[in-house]
Amino acid sequence: MDATLTTWIDHIRSAAAQRQTLAIQGGASKAFYGEPVARAQVLDTRAHAGIVSYEPSELVVTVRCGTPLAELEAALAAQGQCLAFEPPHFRPLGQSASSPSPATVGGMVACGLAGPARAQAGGVRDHVLGVQMINGQGQWLTFGGQVMKNVAGYDVSRVLAGSMGTLGVITDVSLKVLPQAPAEVSLACQLPQVEALALINRWGAQPLPLNASCWVHDTSALPAQDLLFVRLRGAVAAVGAAVPRMSADVVALGGRVSVIDQAQALTDWAACRDQSLPFFTPPAPEQGLWRLSVPQTTPVLAWPDPPLIEWHGGLRWLWAPLSAAPQLRALAAQAGGHATLFRAPLSPVGEMPARFSPMPAVQQRIQRELQKQFDPQGVFNTGRLGLS
Repeated sequence: MDATLTTWIDHIRSAAAQRQTLAIQGGASKAFYGEPVARAQVLDTRAHAGIVSYEPSELVVTVRCGTPLAELEAALAAQGQCLAFEPPHFRPLGQSASSPSPATVGGMVACGLAGPARAQAGGVRDHVLGVQMINGQGQWLTFGGQVMKNVAGYDVSRVLAGSMGTLGVITDVSLKVLPQAPAEVSLACQLPQVEALALINRWGAQPLPLNASCWVHDTSALPAQDLLFVRLRGAVAAVGAAVPRMSADVVALGGRVSVIDQAQALTDWAACRDQSLPFFTPPAPEQGLWRLSVPQTTPVLAWPDPPLIEWHGGLRWLWAPLSAAPQLRALAAQAGGHATLFRAPLSPVGEMPARFSPMPAVQQRIQRELQKQFDPQGVFNTGRLGLS
């Protein structure tokens, strides 16, 4: 154990004894996400950084929590590999996309957010093999390992994905990585939302190398256009065969289709991942960004403003004021999903609703019991998940 972890353990034990609350923070790239954290000291994880081990032939990397996400991705890319779930590199408002990303590996796991490939590649928790962590009692614990079939009992390593720092400090994590696809093509299809949703669901039921999709009402063009972007990844033959087949499906619906220049496509998908597309610019300071997670087959939602749609229909982004919370949550619930206030308005008007939809009673009880086991003194209970 290095000196940094020893210092953290002493700090955590002291906080437990004094009934203090600690907020775990890396690059603060996702500080906007979740309920606001109040009256908590910051435990900065960035001093514990570096790649511990990397075995490209085994498709496994073990990395410390404070390691910049960009550094890890660069090391994987040098070996022709990647994090298949495409974790976002959110930046503070106004910061250029060319600026160094503040995101860290620990924050990536703790927030559990994935990018455009989520529907095909799975989420963060699907790629976590093992973790080392410090709980609220200052104990350094190890869960999982470096292979998929190594878990006896509860799979705690994956429970930490999305826990938002409420169970303890993730110090090291082992991740499954994948080879970069040998072929990749992105298509731009001019289709209204109804036809685009129907087509993306039809494609999803077919053996196509469909990796990501994004539908948006593009107001940057004159006149505005309804565009469905799809990304194909896989074997050269599979991608080559899919392009004309999918293009014919678009034309049969009366739409137009074109292949996007690869360099431009890389930029556009990264902008979608990091929410730097024009859609993600607040249309008004009193509006917040809402994230509706619904079944992929959900039809067009009864909402006046067009969303941005990802994950083959499973993720709908909307801008709306705080007062729209009841309607949006009811709309998502009717579809079998839930709505999250992902980014609060720059100038809120009215009472701030809960950021997350209320958990079912059983799930709340499980979450509270987990917190009691990992953190009986409430050192990490910052309220970020909305649980008291």
